[in-house]
Amino acid sequence: MKPILTSILLTFSVFLYAQDKTANDSIKKMETELDEVVLEKKKKAVERQADRVIFDFSEQSHLNSGMLLDGLKKLPGLIVSDVAGMMYQGKGLQVYMDGRPLNIYSQDLTAYLEGIPGNTIEKVEIITHPGAEFPATSGGAIINIVSSKKSQKYLSATYSNGYSYTNYDNSRHRFNNSLTLNSGNSLFNWQINAGQSYNESYQSSEFFSPDYLISRNLTDRNNRYYYLKTGLKFDFKMDRLLVNYDITTNNSSSYINAVGDGFVSDDKGKTKNFYNDVMLTYQKRFENPFKKLDFRLNYNNNNGNFDQDSRLSDNIVLNNDSDQNFYQFKTDYSQQLEFLDKTKISVGALADKLDFEAKSFGSTNLDYSRTTLGVYAEGHANYKNFEFIVGSRLESYDIHGTAGSDDLVPFKQTRFFPNALVQYNVMPQIHVNASYNKKIRLPNTSALNPNNTSYQNPNLGSFGNPFLQPTIYNNYELELNAFEYFFINYSITDANNQIINRVITTDNGAATTNENVDNATIYNFNFGIPIPYMLFTKGLKKTLEFDFNPDEINFLFIYVGNQKNIIPGLDTKSVWNINLTSQIILPAKVKFTASYGTTNTGGYYNYYIVDKPLNQRVDLTFSKKFLSDNLSVSLYVNDLLNTVHQNLSIAQTDLLYNSRYDSRRVGFSLSYKIPSKNKQAKEEGNILNSVPTNDEQNTIGN
Repeated sequence: MKPILTSILLTFSVFLYAQDKTANDSIKKMETELDEVVLEKKKKAVERQADRVIFDFSEQSHLNSGMLLDGLKKLPGLIVSDVAGMMYQGKGLQVYMDGRPLNIYSQDLTAYLEGIPGNTIEKVEIITHPGAEFPATSGGAIINIVSSKKSQKYLSATYSNGYSYTNYDNSRHRFNNSLTLNSGNSLFNWQINAGQSYNESYQSSEFFSPDYLISRNLTDRNNRYYYLKTGLKFDFKMDRLLVNYDITTNNSSSYINAVGDGFVSDDKGKTKNFYNDVMLTYQKRFENPFKKLDFRLNYNNNNGNFDQDSRLSDNIVLNNDSDQNFYQFKTDYSQQLEFLDKTKISVGALADKLDFEAKSFGSTNLDYSRTTLGVYAEGHANYKNFEFIVGSRLESYDIHGTAGSDDLVPFKQTRFFPNALVQYNVMPQIHVNASYNKKIRLPNTSALNPNNTSYQNPNLGSFGNPFLQPTIYNNYELELNAFEYFFINYSITDANNQIINRVITTDNGAATTNENVDNATIYNFNFGIPIPYMLFTKGLKKTLEFDFNPDEINFLFIYVGNQKNIIPGLDTKSVWNINLTSQIILPAKVKFTASYGTTNTGGYYNYYIVDKPLNQRVDLTFSKKFLSDNLSVSLYVNDLLNTVHQNLSIAQTDLLYNSRYDSRRVGFSLSYKIPSKNKQAKEEGNILNSVPTNDEQNTIGN
C-alpha cells in the first residue's frame, strides 16, 4: 500500500516541483544521466483528452507483436470476450476502422480483428464521451482503430510480418505478412496497405447440467484472411479530395467433433465473408485555418455465408447466407469564434440507410431495413481553467421489415439526444471532468439474424432475435486524471430495453440468443496508477528531481475496474477486473514488458456468473530496434501459465458453460521501414484515415 500512496503523492507533486524549477531547468542541463531517464521527445504511449484516450500501438511492442485482437485484450480496462463482448471500462464499444463504422459484429468481428497484424496499427482511439458530432447510435463509447502510418511525398515502404505457434495435442501455426507503400507527385498522393494472415486455432467447450452433458465440442479451425486498403489524395489549392477503397476477405474452415446426451457428431463448418468499403471525402478549407467544411459519402457491403456439413451422414446441416448494404452521407462544419478564451462551434447533418437480408437454404427469413436522418450542433469552449463541451443531436428512425411471414414491430421515432461535459484543469496535465449524454443502441444485424452462423448440433443452437427493440441509454460519469496515466472515475448508465446475450434452455438442451431487458443499471468504477521503480531505488526526493518521460522508464502500471449490472429479478454481484503491466528497460535498450490480468469469482456479466477467474493470463514481450530504429523486432509469449479459460454458470438455469482455446502462444514479429535516401522526403497526413485528425476535431485549448 505504501508504494501506491507514494506514487499518488509523486503524481501530484511532480508538477508543483517542476513549476519552481522551470526557469533553472530551461538554462541548465543535468550532469547526471540515469538509465531510467530519456530526454528525447517521443510519441506518448497514452494520451488523454477531455472526451477520449489514445493508445499508441506503433511504439508499444507488447501491443503490436501479435494480431490486433491480442493487443486490444492487453489494454487496461478493455475486455474482449464471448460473454461481455467488447467493452472499455464497462462501456459497450462500437467499432470504427480509420474513422468509419465497420458494421461487423459477433464472430465476424472477431475474425476481422484476428486477421489484422498488430504491427500495421498506428494507434487506437477510445472515445469515452462521444459528442453530438457522432451518431447517437454510438451507444456508450467508440473505438477507432487507425491502421496506417503517415504517407510521404517520395516513395517509401514498410514491410511487416509475424509468426507464432501453439502446441495443444498438435502444433498449430499462425503467420502474417503486410506491405505499406506510399508516394506522391504534383497531382496526387497515394497509399496502399496490403496483407494476409493464416491462423490455425483450437477450442474446446461444453454445456452441461448436474444431470447430463448437453454438448462437448472440440474445434480445429483454419482461417485465411486477406486485405487491401488504398487511398488517393488530390489537392486543389486549399481544398482536397480523398478517395479510400478497402477490401477484406475471410475464408475459414472448422472441424468440430461433438458428443452429448443422445448424439455423436463430426461436422465441417465453412465460413466465407467478403467486405468492401468505399469513402469519398471532400474537405473545403478557408483562409481562416480554424474554419472547416467536410462532405463524406460512404458505402460498404458485407456478404457472408456459413455452411455446416455432417461428415458422418454426408448431409448438409446448415446453409445460411446474409447480405448487408450500408449507405451514409454526412457533412460537418466547424469554426472558431472569438468568445471566452477559445470557442469552436460545430454543426452537421447525416443520412444513412442499412439493408440486411438473411437466407436459410435459399429462402429469405429476414428482410430488414433501417433509415436514419440526423442533425447536430455542438460547442467547445475554454474559459480560464475550464473547458466546456455542450451539444445536442436530433435523429429520426424508420425501421421495418419481415421475419419469415411475420412483420417486424416497426420503429418510427424522432428523438433528442443532449450531451454535456465540463472539465476543470487543476493545473497542466491534471484534470477533473463530469459528463452526461443520452444515446441509443439499435440492434445490430448479428443480434437480429434468426439463422445460426457459427455451429449447431441436436442439443445446442445459437440464433438471433429479429424482434429486438432499440436500447436508450443515459450515461453519467465523473473522472479525475493526471499525467496521462493516473485516473479514477465512476459512471452510472441507466438502460431502457437493454439488449443482452443469454443462454436459455430448450427441449433438447440449450441455445444462445438475444433479449431485451426492460430496465437495467450499470455501475462502473475504474482506477489506474503508475508506480516508477526508481521510487524504490532513488527515493521520492531524487525521483522528483528528474524531468522524465514516463514512456521510457521502468514502472508498474496498476489498473483495477469494478462493474455491477443491476437486472430486475437477479441478485447480482460485481465483477472486479485487475491488470498489472510492468515495463523494464534492459541493457542494450531491450524493452521487456510483462502483463497479468484476472477477475474475481462470483461476479455477474448480465446472466453469466463467473465461477473461476475469467481469462486469467500472463504475457511477456521482449523487443528491440535496430538499423537506426528502422527495424523493430519482438519476441513474445502469451498466456505463459496456460490459465485462460471461461467457467460460467447461467443465471436462472442449472446450466454450466466451460471453454478454453490455444491461448499459450509463442511468436515473433518484425517491422522494417525501408529508409528513403531522398533528403527532401516530407511527411504528409495519413490518407488511409479519411477523417480529420483528432487534433483537428476536438482540441481547442489543451
